[in-house]
Amino acid sequence: MIHFLRRFDPNRIRLLVFDLDGTLIDSRLDLVHSVNATLRHFNRPELEGHIIASYVGDGAPTLVSRALGDADENLHREVLQYFLGYYRLHKLDHTTVYEGVPETLAHLADSNGPQTNGVQRLMAILSNKPVNPSRDIIQALGLSDFFVRIYGGNSFATKKPDPLGVRTLLRETGVPATEALMIGDSSVDVLTGRNAGLWTCGVNYGFAPESLSEFPPDVLIESPSELADLLL
Repeated sequence: MIHFLRRFDPNRIRLLVFDLDGTLIDSRLDLVHSVNATLRHFNRPELEGHIIASYVGDGAPTLVSRALGDADENLHREVLQYFLGYYRLHKLDHTTVYEGVPETLAHLADSNGPQTNGVQRLMAILSNKPVNPSRDIIQALGLSDFFVRIYGGNSFATKKPDPLGVRTLLRETGVPATEALMIGDSSVDVLTGRNAGLWTCGVNYGFAPESLSEFPPDVLIESPSELADLLL
């Protein structure tokens, strides 16, 4: 069921900015395995999957820092490089697209559909995951043609929730902030949208739905298909 906290006109939305992990793709198991493989390599105790999943969303350096706990800068750098190398090889072992995502993206991309009123919508991805694995995953899962831009956590000098990435997308697409929607599964995504002046949509099927209670989005959906219901 779609829950509105603040109403907006869906027909005015011309740019959709998606988070990646926990929003478009279920990458939880590959991230958990990669973190625990890294911890084993450095003789650290493994962590429960739900704990690792709660660490996802602020980028690989922060994920590694949270998993390690206290560590000096040199060790953190070494562990981060190992994690990135391991994840690069295993990022598609178990990662899948959430059910309904391809169909929803196809509907949203069809500006000539019977319910779109001719609104041409552009779609982009802004993730805190490094950009190369982000693009590789989207390509491998057959979604890349839907997006005009795919940016990651190392695409800019700052990461979400800093608005730099979103503001870059607005400038590149020529869409004003009031006609754009940020879609994600965590408070980081909601804050990113707010900081850039966008409308925000939270998804409660992802990695960190509990964090959405801290910073509630303008609208909350329970499945990818509800995004199509909202906008079409």
